[in-house]
Amino acid sequence: MAGNNAGDRSNDEVDCDLGWSIGMLMRHYQVQVQACVADLPRGARGYQLLYTVMYKDLPNQLQMAEYLGIDRSVLPYVIDDLVEAGLVERRPDQADRRARKVVVTPLGAETFERLQARVTAAEDAVLAALEPTEQTQFRSVLSRLARQARDATAPGGRPAAEEEL
Repeated sequence: MAGNNAGDRSNDEVDCDLGWSIGMLMRHYQVQVQACVADLPRGARGYQLLYTVMYKDLPNQLQMAEYLGIDRSVLPYVIDDLVEAGLVERRPDQADRRARKVVVTPLGAETFERLQARVTAAEDAVLAALEPTEQTQFRSVLSRLARQARDATAPGGRPAAEEEL
């Protein structure tokens, strides 16, 4: 952009192709994090599920699938692999005996804590171009944008119709 007066910032910082920037950041994130969770069943997806079971109190698999953005027909396979590894188990839901709640096992909690330290280090490497206060701000803004994107997308992964918003 000609005539752009942005002080000390380079044109690369001022002129942002959002799609390219998100894509590059996502690729860097995936490379860094996948290396940390490669031994976990289903890799990064398994890690996300383990995180969700540890920190979110979602009552059923449908809500877990919607939260994670995973097709509900795929989620049982991810859970099955984590069950087989002894990291989570399905228990009858106290509120609805017909439903099964996915809960973390002691081995799953130990595994998650070990992996979380590695993932945090990888995330720090991804965000290394930012000062610590910028990293905190970026995470906050990114979380807000992610929630907006989730809320604007109907179950099933298609954009929500105007009347659904």
